[in-house]
Amino acid sequence: MCGRFAQYRYALDYLDALGAAPADVRTGLEPRALGRYNVAPGTRVQLLHQQQDGLHLDPVLWGYQPAWARQAKRPPVINARVETAATSRMFRGLWKNGRALVVADGWYEWKKDPTDPKLKQPYFIRLKSGEPLFFAAIGHFHPADQAPDEDDGFVIVTAASDAGMVDIHDRRPLVLPPAVAREWLDPELSMERAAEIGEIEATPVEAFDWYPVGKAVGSVKNDGPGLLERIAEPLV
Repeated sequence: MCGRFAQYRYALDYLDALGAAPADVRTGLEPRALGRYNVAPGTRVQLLHQQQDGLHLDPVLWGYQPAWARQAKRPPVINARVETAATSRMFRGLWKNGRALVVADGWYEWKKDPTDPKLKQPYFIRLKSGEPLFFAAIGHFHPADQAPDEDDGFVIVTAASDAGMVDIHDRRPLVLPPAVAREWLDPELSMERAAEIGEIEATPVEAFDWYPVGKAVGSVKNDGPGLLERIAEPLV
């Protein structure tokens, strides 16, 4: 799954890595770094999405809870499994009409001690190249200059982990290469191609690096670049 991530660069850094021109972006180009090293569910996150007038990078709530789920007192969900999102009651409409990207720099996962599940070691996962990441996301949202809706929110699409990464966690965000990420945003993208992207276009595990970090990231009150520092002796 994905329950915490980092989003600390300037918006222009993400757009440059995506291959998008600043002139194509209508909202979200503030002249300051996003500066978040411990992004948590239930907060507003910069989400890149395509509207008729161009790209928008807007703060959208991480978590989705449609009206029927609120009535049933079901909590907001933060992730959607790529294997079932296109057909599930909860997500099929978002999969078709609410595709978006979370711009990020890496994410955190907690590895459990096989002998004591209460003992967990956080790891930070990033591209070996150091380039920004683009998480596939789906949601219900509007440009920032429009009134928000009660159903607004998004989830990060997740896929199964492979190779050594499964030792950390069995799920990971669906990270898309830049060219595929741009395609994911296309409102004219067919459902068949969207499904194909989810199945075969994810950035391979071999492109990532992961290392243990301090337990301070476990508290949403903590933030700052120190959370990314590698520790010498992991607990797990």
